[in-house]
Amino acid sequence: MLVWERPEPPERPALAPLSRERIVGAAIRLADSDGLAAVSLRKVAAELDVGPMRLYGYIATKEELLELMLDAVYSEIRPTGDSWREVLRSVAEATRQAVHRHEWLADLIGGRPQLGPHTLATGNAVAAAMHGVDLGTVVPAIAAVNAYVIGAVRREIAERRAERASGTDLRQFQAAFGPYLSRTFATGRYPALATIVRDGPHLTADQTFQAGLDYLLDGIETRIAR
Repeated sequence: MLVWERPEPPERPALAPLSRERIVGAAIRLADSDGLAAVSLRKVAAELDVGPMRLYGYIATKEELLELMLDAVYSEIRPTGDSWREVLRSVAEATRQAVHRHEWLADLIGGRPQLGPHTLATGNAVAAAMHGVDLGTVVPAIAAVNAYVIGAVRREIAERRAERASGTDLRQFQAAFGPYLSRTFATGRYPALATIVRDGPHLTADQTFQAGLDYLLDGIETRIAR
């Protein structure tokens, strides 16, 4: 066929723009919606409407993607305050809030040290706030706060997941098992525990977190004062 008789080929769509930031953003959206199990390079590529092989020019493995996701969320954790106590509290609270926004974060924090730029910036701000304090106190103090926050948020997220899996919230759970505890405590075998359950304060998750953090910071302050 001569050129003026030959039909033109169908127009090829332009390639969608791509960057690590867009890839990580898509992965976070998937994880926020359906958890880490929903995150794969293939699913992220589909979210971005690109071929999976294009992603390998930006990210080599899923492990790299998870590291980038974690560091991206650390950009939301911005220490504030004028004293070391205010800064440590702000990081603890901001981390907890970030986990509440991104439930999957509870599964990633607490392993090997993260070395992304946002994570390092947060750590640097905390270390700078404790300038002048003996390093023998600084290192275990920061580690203690990190361990407390990780344990606290994982427990909260475990409770959320239990509620979804069972279809019952904490109050319904307590109501279901309350009669059993009453019968058990009536035997007199667990008097100390019975007193706590009957007469102790019933704190909300927020109150529990803040109280535990106060006890920890008070202990650090006492150690520094020595």
